[in-house]
Amino acid sequence: MKSLKLLLFTILSGLLIGTAWFPPFTWVIFIAFIPLLILTDQVENSEIKRKKLTVFTLSYLTFLIWNCIDTWWIWYASDGGAIAAIVANSLLMALTYLLYLSLKERIKSNVYGIWILIPIWLSFEYLHCKWELAWSWLTVGNIFAFEHNWVQWYEFTGVSGGTAWVLTVNILLYQLLKFKIQNSKFKMAITLAVIIIPIIMSQLIIKFSNSQIDKLPAQQVLIVQPNIDPYNDKFNGDFEGQLQKVYDKIKNKITTKTNYLELPETFLTEEIWENDIEQTYSIKFLKDSLLAKFPDLNIVIGATTLRRYNKEGKMSATARAFTNTDIYYDVYNTAIQLNKEGIQLYHKSKLVPGVERMPYPAFFKPLEGLAIKLGGTFGSLGTQDVRTVFFNKDKTVGIAPVVCYESVFGEYVTDYMNNGANIIFIITNDGWWRDTPGYKQHLAYARLRAIETRKQIARSANTGVSCVVDELGDLHAEQAWWKEGYIMANLDPNGKLTFYVKYGDVLSKLAWLLTFLLIGYSIFLRFKKQ
Repeated sequence: MKSLKLLLFTILSGLLIGTAWFPPFTWVIFIAFIPLLILTDQVENSEIKRKKLTVFTLSYLTFLIWNCIDTWWIWYASDGGAIAAIVANSLLMALTYLLYLSLKERIKSNVYGIWILIPIWLSFEYLHCKWELAWSWLTVGNIFAFEHNWVQWYEFTGVSGGTAWVLTVNILLYQLLKFKIQNSKFKMAITLAVIIIPIIMSQLIIKFSNSQIDKLPAQQVLIVQPNIDPYNDKFNGDFEGQLQKVYDKIKNKITTKTNYLELPETFLTEEIWENDIEQTYSIKFLKDSLLAKFPDLNIVIGATTLRRYNKEGKMSATARAFTNTDIYYDVYNTAIQLNKEGIQLYHKSKLVPGVERMPYPAFFKPLEGLAIKLGGTFGSLGTQDVRTVFFNKDKTVGIAPVVCYESVFGEYVTDYMNNGANIIFIITNDGWWRDTPGYKQHLAYARLRAIETRKQIARSANTGVSCVVDELGDLHAEQAWWKEGYIMANLDPNGKLTFYVKYGDVLSKLAWLLTFLLIGYSIFLRFKKQ
């Protein structure tokens, strides 16, 4: 009977956390970890012999349920990739929880030991954004993308502030349940304050938002949602026909007042070699048809590009050889800015592990052919170290060309702002996931990037949802899913840098420091005991 009770708590916690990712149930996250904390306490105070193994196993099931509920849609892009991502991510979460349990046991504090969970979990999420197996989709603070008016203070903390908020409330409520006789009114007042005060702060930020935003002259942007089926049509080789079709639709929408034309990720499907990029059909077509008529126009567009290496040149770890030759080249998921001044390129560098990149290609080069084929290429794609900003001819407007998956990483996006970007363009192709929660979550996360940076966002998605996101995270001119759409919008460049942009994820860095100190202290206690 005891085992069944523990199992029910395990399942309940997984269901609650998973459900909280579906609006309007965001509020559930404030109680979702409580069953997991209860079962942990019950195992610790039971006669079970292998307590750590029991908690590890049960917590793994909790996290597995959570991951399945909220990321099952990866299956549409790759069944093997979905299984690997869900199983591995759940394992990393369970190992993080095991570390918390071990440190809590070593420190031997029943009342205060539970608070160790916050810095340890924040450290895990931060690491999970930085390494080459990065998968920050289920960072707990991301959940407020669906209630963005609760977290306008992300401009100071980023999503790690949301994670800390959630865990703090869960721990306080758990302690209210456990120690309900002692000072319950005082503890209840503290708990209510922790829940309400951040929301009040958000409302005050919204009220005084106009005085916080340093806007420059507006830029007229035409955002295109071409709606080309990525599975059956997009990569079938008819790049001339696709380009012509979209041109026929937009040629009468662009005027001399239009500053930018934005098209989605990998819109150009021609094999574009960067060594001879000026000679490619797609680039010539855009120059002859649009730039010749509108010389002040800037075109930001996604493409798959390739670059050949000289035999004597230094090659990247992702370079591949032409068959039966010693000539090497790289393949990139690229954002291109094309205008009368020339061509600028940015290579997507936060790549989906196992899909666009085999992690640590310098070590696992022989396995890169196992990377899933999406977007007409396979194997590990190349990257770059610097976040390139696309400037207009007079350098007054800087576009951050954020490509698809990159928009999930808050601190990563801030690098564009520190390099001079004052508007964000997100180009993506969310059609791989079909009509599932996947594209809705991806869209919602753009709200958090707007809040963290206080930059307006033009989002061009191949199959939806294309829209404009303002500095407060509100969506405008949303286009329907899987339908062709066009948005003509005025975006205001904002030159102000938020605290989060200037200093990065300070909260997570402090959590890292505290976690290392805790680990060091636990090692000291172990040797002291011996």
